[in-house]
Amino acid sequence: MDEKLLAAATDVLGSTGWDRLTMGDVADRAGVSRATLWRQVGGKEELRRELIRRLLLDYRDSLWPVLTAAGSGRVRLRQALEAMCGVFDRHLALLSAFDTAFHETGLFEEPFEDVVAPLVRLILDGAADGSLAPQADAEEAGDLVFNTVCWPYVHLRRHHAWEPERAQGLLLDLVLEGLVHESA
Repeated sequence: MDEKLLAAATDVLGSTGWDRLTMGDVADRAGVSRATLWRQVGGKEELRRELIRRLLLDYRDSLWPVLTAAGSGRVRLRQALEAMCGVFDRHLALLSAFDTAFHETGLFEEPFEDVVAPLVRLILDGAADGSLAPQADAEEAGDLVFNTVCWPYVHLRRHHAWEPERAQGLLLDLVLEGLVHESA
């Protein structure tokens, strides 16, 4: 799907929300005819799927360099969370409209790994190198870390207009401090 159309759809989504988004508004914003938009995109549901696919690709591509980097588990986990916040910012309108976007990995032909898996790997790496406290259940900890960062970050950015640095810094410090100490 044409990046120009996806960017236009994201702009419209950010200003109208999903329920009021129309394909006509997207076509107008992209500067293409409605017929061109329908031919390239299809309907509103196909547009939603493509926006989610784009989010998942961005997430995967943004976290891969962190997973393969050198450094302690804690340092790399912070880098991963910073990269995630960048992804959330780039897809803020979509995440504000669809809080289930990361649960829709099964919609696509290409396999998408569970979005929590990279965090689980980094939490286990941190426990192994001593930079993070061992967790009783690394999967649960990864899920908790993802959701503790993602949704408050999206909310603070979208509804409180916090600057990215402020939202990211405060959230990540809070989350990482919780992973340093032994779980009860």
